[in-house]
Amino acid sequence: MSAAAVRARGWGWRHSGRGRFAVDGLDLDIAPGERVLLLGASGAGKSTLLRGLAGVLGGDEDGEERGELTVGDRPASRARGVAGLVLQDPDSQVVLARVGDDVAFGCENLGVAADEIWPRVGDALDAVGLRVGLEHATSALSGGQKQRLALAGALAMRPGLLLLDEPTANLDPAGVVEVRDAVIAAVAATGATLVVVEHRVDVWAAHVDRVVVLAAGGGVLADGAPDTVFRTHGDVLAEAGVWVPGRHPHPALTAAADAASPALLSTHGLAVGRRPFGAREAVVAASGIALAARAGRVLAVTGPNGVGKSTLALTVAGLLAPAAGAVVASDELRAAGRATIGPDPLRWRSRELLTRIGTVFQSPDHQLAARTVRGELQIGPRALRLPPAEVAARVDPLLEEMGMSRLAAVNPFTLSGGEKRRLTVAAALATRPRVLVLDEPTFGQDARTWEQLVRLLGDLRAAGTAIVTVTHDEALVAQLADDVVALGAAASAPGGVG
Repeated sequence: MSAAAVRARGWGWRHSGRGRFAVDGLDLDIAPGERVLLLGASGAGKSTLLRGLAGVLGGDEDGEERGELTVGDRPASRARGVAGLVLQDPDSQVVLARVGDDVAFGCENLGVAADEIWPRVGDALDAVGLRVGLEHATSALSGGQKQRLALAGALAMRPGLLLLDEPTANLDPAGVVEVRDAVIAAVAATGATLVVVEHRVDVWAAHVDRVVVLAAGGGVLADGAPDTVFRTHGDVLAEAGVWVPGRHPHPALTAAADAASPALLSTHGLAVGRRPFGAREAVVAASGIALAARAGRVLAVTGPNGVGKSTLALTVAGLLAPAAGAVVASDELRAAGRATIGPDPLRWRSRELLTRIGTVFQSPDHQLAARTVRGELQIGPRALRLPPAEVAARVDPLLEEMGMSRLAAVNPFTLSGGEKRRLTVAAALATRPRVLVLDEPTFGQDARTWEQLVRLLGDLRAAGTAIVTVTHDEALVAQLADDVVALGAAASAPGGVG
């Protein structure tokens, strides 16, 4: 398929139930074969624009559109098949049960000849480094592996326009480079137009022709060659929350508790894994895990994709049974509620977990349940049967701290990926748990909201909360982690083990 041009004239889109347009007054031209890095603060409408270009925003019942948006010589809404889109949440793009079938799905829908599909599937899987076999169950993939799967499906289609929304967000550092190189090689081989949204600016800046920065209030804040944009507009972009190479936030944080601080949760001979559908036993992802979540300290869990980090987080949080060994709560944690309970978090009822262990899943969409942002934050406090005044006293400050007061009445599912992440973190905090377990807490954040989140976690640490975070964010580990457990490698930093 030949490279596709992109054209926007006064284009805007507003989701149903939202007061303002996510994108508005956009004038933009992208030439066939051009490589564009699309930037902007969280909520500026980057994901909305990509969905619009892919023709998947929906109809009049889903939102309001104005202006003109075309791909090639057709309106974007009628140009499906020209664009290959990889979304922020890879779970939302998994369609079929087996890896090979899932990658082949797009090609089959485009009517690619059967004898051509499977060579494309193999080439795409090799390109993104997903080497698990065509028969491998998609349900058994980690979040990072699903991200590679979604990209492989898009590459196999050989689209004229490749649209990538945070394609490396859940990948380990080696995987980031591998996937970026796969994308660049693919567009070089096919000549496809590339538009990529990514907060990891350093990863892509040297490999694109142009940087376009969306303004939060609508329109374009900056547009040009990467070096020119960052040199000329660096101060303005940083002030707007855009990640600028060489300018990383360094929030002032209170020192952590001593390494001998009491362990609120600890593991003993722990092995973690998930049980595939129909299987009697779990498939072990990691074993021999010894860690301690200590009051007033941050424990970071790192390691390559697929080694069991998210599975470990769910197990430590009392939401998934260990494959072997045990997770044990201290007497102090057991007493953090209206009644003292047993030492095994897996046996605690949901209300007993609320004040003891708060959890933020890797995928925000898996955690959202209410019709409004405010309603989402009220779920936990109401489950604790707090009086309305106390619920409001907890929810209103969280809305303010997360910069979401103006979104209080908005449907959570219409939020950007970064906004959804901040909402799920705030929802976990609303019940004031003694232990907080976070899976990729800084996913999708601009520089300003990243700093806000890190400062908030630092304040929780100073107040005595034990924090366990699964992360590939090296800056988060450097600035906030007191203890580190690296799955697939030796644990490091004092206090993280045992």
